[in-house]
Amino acid sequence: MNRPVALIVDDNKTNIQILASLLDQEGLDHIALLDSRLTASAIQKLGSLEIVFLDLEMPGLSGYDVLSLFQADERFQSVPIVAYTVHVSETSEAYHRGFHSFLAKPIDPDKFPAQLARILHGERVWAR
Repeated sequence: MNRPVALIVDDNKTNIQILASLLDQEGLDHIALLDSRLTASAIQKLGSLEIVFLDLEMPGLSGYDVLSLFQADERFQSVPIVAYTVHVSETSEAYHRGFHSFLAKPIDPDKFPAQLARILHGERVWAR
């Protein structure tokens, strides 16, 4: 049986490694994109996703730009898109732009399992 898949779009390898490790502990595989400009072509090749984590500030396309790509593709309408950033001042903007949830970096490894479970069950999580 295949494990659920998360997509991580972040320009920082260390952040990807940390989140990938936490996802693995929770039984999710991941696909990582270090270059947000590759998102449009990656979306065309993606199968099903359980969740997407987007950094907000990246060179190329911002997390808001990437969010728009997912919002325009009906295959991903029910997939929770999570703003994943150090910029906690962006919570209001992220909410108004249509992010499902918001997790501030660094992720708290003790709280992450419950936060992830809540998001995957459709609950919105806004954790600064």
